[in-house]
Amino acid sequence: MTVPLRVLGISGSPRRHGNTETLLDAVLEGAREAGAEVEKIVLRSLDYASCRGCNACHRTGVCVIQDDLTPVFEKIAAADVLAVASPIYSMGITAELKGLIDRAQYIWARKFIMKTLYFTAEHTRHHKGIFISTAGLGWENVFDAAFPAITAFFNTTGFEYWDNVIANDLDRYGGIAGHPSALAEGWEKGREVVGLLRKLQAPEDAEA
Repeated sequence: MTVPLRVLGISGSPRRHGNTETLLDAVLEGAREAGAEVEKIVLRSLDYASCRGCNACHRTGVCVIQDDLTPVFEKIAAADVLAVASPIYSMGITAELKGLIDRAQYIWARKFIMKTLYFTAEHTRHHKGIFISTAGLGWENVFDAAFPAITAFFNTTGFEYWDNVIANDLDRYGGIAGHPSALAEGWEKGREVVGLLRKLQAPEDAEA
């Protein structure tokens, strides 16, 4: 029996229904049409605090802050695909998304300090991370400063950094709707990742 694939999209844009969230929606729609269960979380609608740097999680493995991000991390742990979206602000990701990433410190502590959490290579192979981003500038390197934080987040949470869906030069195009290929590429990427994970599931389904 095929287990439903769960795709979780997280929008880190402070602007609702702007270029980045629209591109995220295209990825999620492609995944939905491929048969996945899809959910989107909009960080700007949540009430949460940034990491305090107290390091209590280094001793307990638990974040002392209990707020709207607490259930978000539970949903991340349950997802098969994590699609994280942020526009480029001041050559990096938004404060909304950085706040989420910093709060994952308790997971990092479990892995590397307490050593009570370990993601096998097989687990990571079956969990894919996608970074979705837009930028007004046409510079080819405009996304470069965002990649290390996204890489660290996927590594910490047990996802393979599978691919990017990025679109720059949007000032010239007048927004994402004017880009000649980004939305179609996002939709196709959503379908592709679900198809890939279905193929990875196939041997398990055959044995069941």
